[in-house]
Amino acid sequence: MAFKIASSPHVTRNLHTSTVMQRVMLCLLPGLVVQCAFFGWGTLVQVLLAILVALSCEAAVMKLRHRSIKASLSDNSAMLTAMLIGVAIPPLAPWWMIVMGTAFAIIIVKHLYGGLGHNLFNPAMAAYVLLLVSFPVQMTTWIAPSTIALHSPSLLESLQLIFNVGAVNMEQFRLGIDGISMATPLDTLKTDLSMGLTSTESMAKAIFDGSTGVGWFWVNLTYLAGGLVLLKLKAIRWHISTGVLFGLFVASSVGFLLSPDTQASPLFHLFSGATMLAAFFIATDPVTAATSPRGRLIFGALIGVLVYIIRTQGGYPDAFAFAVLLGNLCAPFIDYYVRPRTYGHSVG
Repeated sequence: MAFKIASSPHVTRNLHTSTVMQRVMLCLLPGLVVQCAFFGWGTLVQVLLAILVALSCEAAVMKLRHRSIKASLSDNSAMLTAMLIGVAIPPLAPWWMIVMGTAFAIIIVKHLYGGLGHNLFNPAMAAYVLLLVSFPVQMTTWIAPSTIALHSPSLLESLQLIFNVGAVNMEQFRLGIDGISMATPLDTLKTDLSMGLTSTESMAKAIFDGSTGVGWFWVNLTYLAGGLVLLKLKAIRWHISTGVLFGLFVASSVGFLLSPDTQASPLFHLFSGATMLAAFFIATDPVTAATSPRGRLIFGALIGVLVYIIRTQGGYPDAFAFAVLLGNLCAPFIDYYVRPRTYGHSVG
């Protein structure tokens, strides 16, 4: 009898790291375009600057480590990290912040622990937290969406504000349709609730547009679409994203049912801030997440619940960076206790 030796049935193709990273970046692009449409050219400028810094830092570290620069740059991991940092920070943040955050992500968070595959924390989120804790004012200064802004910055004005040249006034780009300086929907709701307003009264403001916030719904919807394409391409698995969204939905639903006057609806939590970006493009980082299917579900659900707790009880309006880093800390613990049992052996 002749036997045909072939790869396992569940292995259908071989994906290199560079290919996976390319697919993630391509699926990230539609969200970037929509984000630029609502918040101006600044986001694109930040992404391009972050990519330049990330590739330079990656090459410099590889040179110092006497490793192949070409091989390291061609895996596209540094470029993806830069894109995630660029879309996460405010579009008109000063140039030195994106330089500092990106350099910290690549040099310290990634390579200090041995490079790709050895880092303990998600580099993009570690950089975001560094900037948020160090420069809270700049990191929470978002401009009004173009659809309700009194003034929308052109490409030249965005460059002048980011690189601090010329005499362009940042405040005019933060003004909404009523001429009042605007924060993000999450920040606005949190501030209003602390001042004694109900969630219904707060969400009657123009920035919410009666739902999740002007622009933010479409940004999240586009990142959701990109995430679903990633799942279709099998660049990521469904467990973590499902866990994140399920954990956030359940926690926000319970809070809203218990106190509708002081809590936002589950829809608001799911389609505002960085929810879909984090659920599909950040939390799913295979290096820093749990590894087993059940572990990934728990890992994702933990992040979703932590996001709700920090959004409602913590000092920061959006919480995905903190939640992801806390999830990274718990990933080895989760893997240890939910590791699959080897056939023929007992657990323990």
